[in-house]
Amino acid sequence: MAAAKEALCSFVRPLEKRDGTVLRLQQYGSGGVGCVVWDAAIVLAKYLETQHFLGAAAGTHALRQRSVLELGAGTGAVGLMAATLGADVILTDLEELQDLLKLNIKMNEHLITGSVEAKVLKWGEERKDCFSPPDYILMADCIYYEESLEPLLKTLKDLSGPETCIICCYEQRTMGKNPEIEKKYFEKLQR
Repeated sequence: MAAAKEALCSFVRPLEKRDGTVLRLQQYGSGGVGCVVWDAAIVLAKYLETQHFLGAAAGTHALRQRSVLELGAGTGAVGLMAATLGADVILTDLEELQDLLKLNIKMNEHLITGSVEAKVLKWGEERKDCFSPPDYILMADCIYYEESLEPLLKTLKDLSGPETCIICCYEQRTMGKNPEIEKKYFEKLQR
């Protein structure tokens, strides 16, 4: 009975790549916001496949052999896409999402042409095992809780370097406090 209930609460989200291969992303029907693949993650993952990221040499990709850090990875959709494009990726999220991240890495390892690993990272906390500044920091739908803005911005400042490209994709929400939260985030980011 418990297995049947768990099966109802979990499902796999396919994410087809341009080359026809398919990332398989385990999701959970219950749990925190990191347990599902949000639309912004799909948009950012697909953006990584666009012409903007084509490498200088024919048939290469700009992410190939580049270091990528995904913040608030959740299911790991964005970072896993980057790893299939040749990037060396670290997927980061809270401790409670590590099993899901590791499962999704395992389910997609046959597509990975770079490297990928999952690590715990709580925004705003000092790191003992410092990350070196990556070439890219990717985040999808990380701007939604007002109390997370300062820790997120501190983490971006702490982990990025002068050459780091930060790509943030989010669903612009028009209800409740979200427009105000988005405005605050971008105001604080400007400072």
